[in-house]
Amino acid sequence: MSSSGIWRNAIDERSPDVARTEEETVLRLSRRFDAPREDVFDAWTNPEVLRRWWAAQPNWESPLAEVDLRPDGRYRLSMLDPESGTVHTVSGEYTEVDRPERIAFTWEWEGNPEEMAGSAQTLVEVEFAEDGDGTQVVLTHSGFANAQIRDMHVHGWTGSLDNLERRVFST
Repeated sequence: MSSSGIWRNAIDERSPDVARTEEETVLRLSRRFDAPREDVFDAWTNPEVLRRWWAAQPNWESPLAEVDLRPDGRYRLSMLDPESGTVHTVSGEYTEVDRPERIAFTWEWEGNPEEMAGSAQTLVEVEFAEDGDGTQVVLTHSGFANAQIRDMHVHGWTGSLDNLERRVFST
């Protein structure tokens, strides 16, 4: 589906008089990996594999990955910027686990950094579809307060998906 066909108007429930477009509050990314669907799903849910790739920059590290993979189970993931020593940690709760097809989870930055104000908790949905001998991953991250916060996450997710390909599925 083209990006022009997936956006429609949405109403901000916190302020009924303010209309936001889905384009402003929803991020969608798609990436194909040359690996079986089960392996790609496991890369998103196995703490040992998550520690290999969960980082927004090529030189960042992943010092922490805690996963209780079940509906209502919690997760906690950290990224370390080795240059500044800054650790960024996100946590949340799994709302759906359907191996190897789909996971969904809430998303909240610990400490709710100032630049994320208004988007305390968002929702991430990841779908894993067989694509020949590989897997097509479609990530939807919704609930952002504005386009600026969404765009910051586009950058982070793109870097993380690059790391997944480079650190886990490169041939």
